[in-house]
Amino acid sequence: MSIDVLDGNRLGALRKGFEADPARRLAMDAVTAAGIQSVARNYDRSRRLQRRFSVSLDDGQVTHQDRSGRCWLFSSLNVARFIARKALKVKEFEFSQNFAMYYDKLERINYFLGDVAGLIRAGERSDSRLMQHLLHDAMGDGGQWTMALNVYRKYGAVPKDLYPETASSKSTGEMNVQLRRLLHTAVARMYADPSRIDEIAASTLEDGHRMLTIHLGEPPESFDWEWTDTDGVFHRDGETTPVEFWRRYVDAGLEDYVCLVDDPRPEHPKGRKIGIEHLGNVAGGTPTEYLNVPNAFMKDCARRILTELSLPVWFGADCHPMMDREQGAWATDLFEYGRVYGVDFDLDKEGRVRFADSAMNHAMAFVGVDVADDGKTTRRWRVENSWGDKVGDKGYFTMSDDWFTEYVYEIAVPRDMLPAEYQTALDEPAIMLPAWDPMGALAR
Repeated sequence: MSIDVLDGNRLGALRKGFEADPARRLAMDAVTAAGIQSVARNYDRSRRLQRRFSVSLDDGQVTHQDRSGRCWLFSSLNVARFIARKALKVKEFEFSQNFAMYYDKLERINYFLGDVAGLIRAGERSDSRLMQHLLHDAMGDGGQWTMALNVYRKYGAVPKDLYPETASSKSTGEMNVQLRRLLHTAVARMYADPSRIDEIAASTLEDGHRMLTIHLGEPPESFDWEWTDTDGVFHRDGETTPVEFWRRYVDAGLEDYVCLVDDPRPEHPKGRKIGIEHLGNVAGGTPTEYLNVPNAFMKDCARRILTELSLPVWFGADCHPMMDREQGAWATDLFEYGRVYGVDFDLDKEGRVRFADSAMNHAMAFVGVDVADDGKTTRRWRVENSWGDKVGDKGYFTMSDDWFTEYVYEIAVPRDMLPAEYQTALDEPAIMLPAWDPMGALAR
C-alpha cells in the first residue's frame, strides 16, 4: 500500500488556499472565539421550532441518569412510572433505576460467562474479531427495551426511596472497570485451562455478585409499601415483593410490547425480523430481536400510542446530530456546519449507518406529539429525556418530524397494534446479524 507523503509543498498549498479565502478566515475567527455550536446554529430554524403540541402527557419531573449509561432503564421506567402514578393516584413517583441496574449487571455477568464458555469449547480463538468484540464490550451500561423488560419480568421493580442511588450507580465508570477486569481474568483462565471452565464461571459469578453488592447495596427481596394519594388518603399494601409490586401497579401490557426498527440498508428487507448474535442480558429471557419496518410506520404507531392509548412511547435514536442540548431541540437543519466549513455533508440515513456515521446511542420517551388537522400527519414531538432539569424545557426536548425520519431507529409498541402480516413475521426466524452490526448498538 502506497500513501502519498504530506510534504512541505502539499502543506504549503493547503495553507495558501486557506489564507486566500476571507470567508475561511472569518469562520476561523468566529469558531476559535465562540465554538462551532454557537457559530453554526441556525437562528431562524431555532426560533421557528415551536414547543407546543396537540397531545401532551404529563409525566412529572424529569429523571437524571448522572454519569451512567442507563438511559434505556430510565426511559423504560419512565414509561412504567406514568402507569404507576395513575394506579397509585399520586403526582410524583419514581422507580429505583439502581435496582434495575443491579440485576441487569448480575444477569449480564452470567450471560457473558455462559456465552464465552460456549465459544471457547467450540474452538473460538482469543484473538478472533468476535471474541475481541465481546471482551471490549463487556460490562457496559447500555441496553435495549427487550433487555429492560427481561429484568422487570424476572425481578420486578421497587420505589426509588426504598433502594436509592449510590455513588457507583450515579457514576458507573470505576465499577465497570473492575467488573470488566474480573471477566477478562475469567476468560484468560478459561483459555488457560478449559477443563475448569464451569468452575471458573461459577466462582466468577459469585465474585461479581459480591462486587455489585459492595458498589450498589443489597437490593430488597420484599418491602412494606405505604403511600398517601393526591386526595390525602393513606394506603398500606403491607409486605410486598418487587415482582408483586410491578405486576400490581404496572399492568398495561408492557411485557407484550415488541421492538420496531428502521434499518435503512436494502439488503435487510422491510417486514422481516432481525436479530443480533450474542446480544442479551438474561439467560433464558426474550431474545433481542426487532421487526424492520418503514420509518413512517414507526411514526404512525408512536402517534397512535400517544393519542389513542394515552401512554408514553419508548424509543432509541442517535441523539447527537443537530442537537441543541441547552435549548432542548432537534431538527435536521438546526446547525449549518457545512456552510461554516465549506464542506458538503451529504450522507443519507443508509450511508450514515453503513459507514459508521450514525447508530442508536440513546433511549428516551415520547410524551407528546403535534398532529396536523388531518389527524394523522405528525409535525413535531415532545421528548422526556433523563439528563436532569437543567437542560431543555425543564428536561423535556422538542424534536422536529424530519429529525425523527433521519435519526430515530427504534420504538417499542404493543404487538396487537401491528397488522396481521407483521405479526406473522414476528413468529418467523430472524435474520441474524453479527455482534458488531450497527443495529446492535446499545442505548447509553
